[in-house]
Amino acid sequence: MIDILAILSASAAAGIRIGIPLLIIGLLHGGHLWSKVPILSHISPSVLLGFLTIWSLIELVASKKRLGQRVLQIFELLLSPIVGAIMGLAVSSTTIAPTWLIAFIGGLLALVFQLVQVGWFYRLRGLPLWAVFLQDFLCVALVLFAFNAPWPGGLITFILLWLAIRSAKEWYDWYWQSRRQQSKARS
Repeated sequence: MIDILAILSASAAAGIRIGIPLLIIGLLHGGHLWSKVPILSHISPSVLLGFLTIWSLIELVASKKRLGQRVLQIFELLLSPIVGAIMGLAVSSTTIAPTWLIAFIGGLLALVFQLVQVGWFYRLRGLPLWAVFLQDFLCVALVLFAFNAPWPGGLITFILLWLAIRSAKEWYDWYWQSRRQQSKARS
């Protein structure tokens, strides 16, 4: 159960940001950097460290402006399932399930969280600054919880998943309400 919560916590972090969680995982592994992380273990650690540091800084700076949020969302939406799968596999310490299942669940969870962020961005016409700082904090906290305290990380992930489901229902209701108003205006 602890391993499942750690996988969910790490994958949720990848659903918020993609560079920061990978950078933190590498730094938490100490001298081994990404040697135990699938896919990333085949890339030179110094190149990966440089790239992820630059990408993390871009995420931190660009996410504070509306245009930067929009540009980042394109990359994060495309890459979040891959990074979510990598993160899930990176924190999985036992063989509780086949690796393809862990990768699938981690990638799917990251994609769902990224889709919710895109939905809120378009619904609010840009995320407020306090929400962006909350995202940054949650991303770092979820990665650290995945390694050190999977229970709180899993609990936060389930709360975020509940909020994602509530958001989807709210958007569904909002869509149909606006459709009804449009049809009344036409008649």
